[in-house]
Amino acid sequence: MVPPFNSATQSRHGVLATGARHGVLETLSPVSTHDLALVGVIGGFALGAVLWLLVVRTCKLKANIESDRTSESAPLLNPQTDLQKYQTTASDKDPLLCSICANLNFHKIFLDGIPENEEIPLDALSSILQKSYQCSFCRLIAFHVRRTWRLDKIPHFDLSRIKCGMLSYNCGYLQGYPLPKFRCYRLHINMEGLPDLWERYPTSRAVARSLRIHLMQDDAFKFGRPSDIHGRRVKNTVDIDLVKKWIKVCQKNHGDMCQSIWSMDNVVRKLPGFVRVVDVVSMAVIPAPSGCRYVTLSYVWGAIGAEYWTTQDNILERSTPGGLNAANLPETITDSILFVRQLGERYIWIDALCIIQDDSQDKSTQIQTMDLIYGLSYFTIITTSSTTARDPLPGCRPRTRTLQQHIEVVQGLHLYVGPTRLREAVALSAWNTRCWTYQESALSHRRIYFTGQQVYFECHCSVFCEDIISENQRFIYHFEHSGIGSLFGDSFSNYMYAVKECTRRNLTVESDIIDAVTGVTNALAIVFRLGDPTRAFQFGMMMTDLHHALLWHHDPHTPRARRPLPGGDSSPWPSWAWAAWRGAIDYLTIFRYEGITMDISPPQPVETFVDPWYIVDCSGDTVQFDVPPNRPVVWPGIPKPSYSPPRGVLDPTELTLDIHRPLEPGTLIFRTTSSHFDIVRRSRRSEELSATPIHHGLFDILSTAFPLPKAWAGTVVLPLDYPLPTSLEFIVLSRTDIRRVYDEESFPSYHECSLHVMAISSHNDGLMERVGLGIIHEAAWMASNAKEKVVFLR
Repeated sequence: MVPPFNSATQSRHGVLATGARHGVLETLSPVSTHDLALVGVIGGFALGAVLWLLVVRTCKLKANIESDRTSESAPLLNPQTDLQKYQTTASDKDPLLCSICANLNFHKIFLDGIPENEEIPLDALSSILQKSYQCSFCRLIAFHVRRTWRLDKIPHFDLSRIKCGMLSYNCGYLQGYPLPKFRCYRLHINMEGLPDLWERYPTSRAVARSLRIHLMQDDAFKFGRPSDIHGRRVKNTVDIDLVKKWIKVCQKNHGDMCQSIWSMDNVVRKLPGFVRVVDVVSMAVIPAPSGCRYVTLSYVWGAIGAEYWTTQDNILERSTPGGLNAANLPETITDSILFVRQLGERYIWIDALCIIQDDSQDKSTQIQTMDLIYGLSYFTIITTSSTTARDPLPGCRPRTRTLQQHIEVVQGLHLYVGPTRLREAVALSAWNTRCWTYQESALSHRRIYFTGQQVYFECHCSVFCEDIISENQRFIYHFEHSGIGSLFGDSFSNYMYAVKECTRRNLTVESDIIDAVTGVTNALAIVFRLGDPTRAFQFGMMMTDLHHALLWHHDPHTPRARRPLPGGDSSPWPSWAWAAWRGAIDYLTIFRYEGITMDISPPQPVETFVDPWYIVDCSGDTVQFDVPPNRPVVWPGIPKPSYSPPRGVLDPTELTLDIHRPLEPGTLIFRTTSSHFDIVRRSRRSEELSATPIHHGLFDILSTAFPLPKAWAGTVVLPLDYPLPTSLEFIVLSRTDIRRVYDEESFPSYHECSLHVMAISSHNDGLMERVGLGIIHEAAWMASNAKEKVVFLR
């Protein structure tokens, strides 16, 4: 491994970073030996001063309890400290509080907490907003709501329907000391009635949530506690030493849990020789040195020009020391290079600089290597606050971020609703709307997020931030992660989550969708030993688990529209692949068929019927591929289901159509059974109340067989953007145990009595297209006189 750049350069670059833009450019010039010597002299004086201060502080604190070396906490007070004088009595009501808040004893609440079953009612949210001008505690709540809820986007919702209550939340405790004295609390303001808001305005779900109020470290001593897990004042610029401490804590304490995705594989992997990095010392784009430690950048390009890209014309110049001119680079990139220098690292990978942007071969090769580039990086810098590459990294230099740490004094205690928590900051960012950024984050095992108000560090085990003291590993604490997720667990769950995340995000070039998820699919194929990634994943579909992969749904608010391909390609991607369609895709279970779209569990086919599968590959050949089957568990005393699918290898004559032209690549061929059923639109209250148009709705599948004509036999999700016939053809895919999606009086439920079916439309040439996905009762299918059929799904 190539050692990181000497951290002695930090002082010089930290000073230069405080200047204006030209100061930054001067900072990013190549580093000389004279500079390093000068920094060493300055650093020596500074070190002496720091040591003198430490001696003085040690003398003052010699009677205190020793705290953990990784802690920033104030020393623990003597357990006999009299806490009574810090408590608020009933007669000492704060005149700056409303009548409801004045009756609360905040000191006792932060000392002992609020029992889970004793939520304290506050007021309607509309009243709290009105009282915020006279009540300091109501002002804390109102500040958060006005800052994050985007009230202008929900103008017609009555906020008096949201009732606020207060609970306490155990956010951590000091390991090895008696509870509850060393348990830390923060306040949780619960919002009853939020589901009604989410239902009417689905996009509000990401921002309209309950909130938490913290006690500042200033007052921790009043409770005889150290300052750990209490609020910390955020500075104007990022504390580089604090960031270094976060990385060190992760390295020292988390072990294998925070290794890269490739630690799940037994093969030692390195970057290919064609991958380039930026050397922040020599300011050049160079081939990545073997085994080097490097940082990656994930950011939003935005609608800016290509003048800073690496191209075939400037790659030679940029490969020489000093050849990368910082004056030509946007601020996101120059600040990232500066930040890497401040941390004492030497190499950073930035796509616009390390990929030759006008060389299609180089771009394709590098895109296919994203799994290694981000998966092997030391950490990834993520710019959630930026909308273009011209935006600075907030806090990297002075006056580049606006602090929003709102503090109120309530009954003598300093309380605050801090900057937006990491999950919310990510959800609200432009970065989170871009498709390419998903895999950049998911593949990274350490992430440093620059938000508009503060910096966060996230690894598999921990989340650290500037506004809460949480570095002491003796403290057990609970912080929310970003929600992006890393590649752990089983292969299909990772795949399902990646599809959901990527398809809800935006692409400048729609046909990039598969490339934008290739890093994740490559990693899944290798780590979970699925075989050659190009065979394991085709058209974005997980072919090794096709029984599951076919069970995707359009988001109900997304119009059904084909994804355009580059150059007006006359051969669109196949309809059975989610990548062929624009907009959000999800994998849902029974809840989707009940009109609920917030389910997070994957569909579960309990028995698979299709075996084998065939596909026309890119060369035009029809090839067989095997998918591991699911076989039902036979339980004693439970009758065996009655539907039995057709099986067996297809004869070569069955693999062709009489259409006088070759089958197009991506044509899926398999044997199953087919039948026709009437359909009727079902009215749903949630759809009627939704402020967002519905493009995919629920339809009842009606049995046409005697003795139960027109009985509700199942449910299917179909597009609403064009007229549908009154009857559709369905084909069987697999068995499921989903119930409550048919008339249980006409079709009694029993163990695994339902079938996954796909609604299809047939063309004159014999090819078929996916229309929708549904569930039907097995008995209705058996009574429909279904016929065996070889399906050519395109």
